[in-house]
Amino acid sequence: MCQGNASIQQRCWHPGMTSRAHQFREMNHGVLHTLILPGVSSEGRTYLPVGLLDDQSVVSNLAFALYDAPLWNMALIASRLHLVWIATVCGKLKTDFRYSNTLGWNTFPVPTLTAQNKTDLTRRAEDILLAREAHFPATIAELYDPQNMPDELRAAHDRNDEVLERIYIGRRFKNDTERLEKLFALYTKMTREH
Repeated sequence: MCQGNASIQQRCWHPGMTSRAHQFREMNHGVLHTLILPGVSSEGRTYLPVGLLDDQSVVSNLAFALYDAPLWNMALIASRLHLVWIATVCGKLKTDFRYSNTLGWNTFPVPTLTAQNKTDLTRRAEDILLAREAHFPATIAELYDPQNMPDELRAAHDRNDEVLERIYIGRRFKNDTERLEKLFALYTKMTREH
């Protein structure tokens, strides 16, 4: 129960909440779907295991959600480029990747995407989802275990990286150092323009 004057008490306690105490106070969910990614992910993973939920799912405080985001957003998050970015700019929990929407997603530099780029990235995201579905009921932990990642899932992520990296520089990056150099060059340009 809240302490203080009546106006503060009214903000802290809402009579309608007592009749539905079994429900979540905030029930955010997408009208169509929700992209979900973990707040913390194993340092051993080569990719962030972003997922797609239906319109009835509620995301807890242990994950981040993009409500009704276009599916090509999943291709960005599921890329090696994005993992390298968040590994550099976001914090860690022990040695695991700790995601931050303000540091990881909001600052992630993306070149202007054409309609064709978005279509290509949407297809790559669909390929990743289909590769996972082929191994149902395997868990995300099982699918993204670096030692046991299914070949077709790894190939789907590799195709996603190929498409995205060609958008950035017209070819595949040589290594993570080159990825970071390009990302920070784009970030510097972005921040100078605004």
